[in-house]
Amino acid sequence: MIRKKIFNNTKSAFKLKSNSDLDRAIFLFSMMNYSALVKAGSALTKMALKLHLPVETLIKKTIFEQFCGGVTEEDCKPVTKEMYGENLHSILDYSVEGKESEEEFDSAMRKKLSLIEYANESDEVTFAMFKPTGIGRFAIWEKVSEKLSLTDEEKEEWDRVKNRVETLCKRAFELKVRLYADGEETWMQTAADDLMVEMMKKYNQDEVLIFNTLQCYRWDRLDYLKDLHEQGQKEGFKIGAKIVRGAYMEKENSRAKKLGYASPICESKEATDVNFNSVMSYCLNHLEDISVFIGTHNEVSSYLALQIMEDKGISIDDKRIWFSQLYGMSDHISFNMAKKGYNAVKLVPFGPVRDVVPYLLRRAQENTSVKGQTGRELALLSEEKKRRRGDESTKHHRE
Repeated sequence: MIRKKIFNNTKSAFKLKSNSDLDRAIFLFSMMNYSALVKAGSALTKMALKLHLPVETLIKKTIFEQFCGGVTEEDCKPVTKEMYGENLHSILDYSVEGKESEEEFDSAMRKKLSLIEYANESDEVTFAMFKPTGIGRFAIWEKVSEKLSLTDEEKEEWDRVKNRVETLCKRAFELKVRLYADGEETWMQTAADDLMVEMMKKYNQDEVLIFNTLQCYRWDRLDYLKDLHEQGQKEGFKIGAKIVRGAYMEKENSRAKKLGYASPICESKEATDVNFNSVMSYCLNHLEDISVFIGTHNEVSSYLALQIMEDKGISIDDKRIWFSQLYGMSDHISFNMAKKGYNAVKLVPFGPVRDVVPYLLRRAQENTSVKGQTGRELALLSEEKKRRRGDESTKHHRE
């Protein structure tokens, strides 16, 4: 058995947080405990930005500093270096969303290329990533996913999208940098899945460099993974699986209801947990063919992975297994895993304050909707504050 609950160590979890960082985090997570407040705050933020009100400084000093590494890669360097000093790696994510023009997609691709090159040059950055809809219109992914026939113009557009994906994967392969495609809504995901399988066939012959995301709140993902594994064995390529629970549950369920099809999402949080753990276990049981990137803020799933690794005698720093959490969340998992020597990595978003607001609002809503998530963060942060106070008073007594 994993002998000790390693995630309770708040001293190592918040080692890099100053007292004022700690206070800011406690304030933010307290606010996120109230879903009505998050809804109202999100609406007000969107409106203020639309009206060009001077709210950027306020956003920057609060939620932005909690969940983002900075405005530019340069800003992120002190953060990633500091974390690397604690054996915690980083992924830099230029978190600008919702663009629509071909120029913007080309520009996003160039940005992602530069981040692949940055990951190659830097010890602390171990992965690169891209969001499919960051380099191509949502509607074109959707149309291809639904197998609808494309106009000549759309065919050209789709070719450009495929070329962007190919450019990124080819560069990652040349530089031996691990690259993953983020997961999105089910009605555009099939096209992304098919394209990423093509890339794995091409570039994951000997080692796993290309990963695709499996959102495990989808009840079909275990079967999908098993079929993909079988295909990989037949066709001689390895699989990179980034596994997460999933981020679009409300959207998915309401669309299914509105359009009258069976929801692709597990019927409950418990069913999602079971599905996630089954997908994770399947990956850990087939490491000869599958490398796994475990993106979770869930302690039970994390402990289960550590247990499987221990039972199977898998080295804790086996390069086929990575654990990841988002910057600003679940430091008790990331830092304590890194301290023990597991491959742990933080996803560090960055970008102009105004442009990363959609990402930040999603983080706030996600924290509100995941039962117990915010409460757990708050409890640990408060515990660390209490511990520091205790240390201070002991110090005063000694003096």
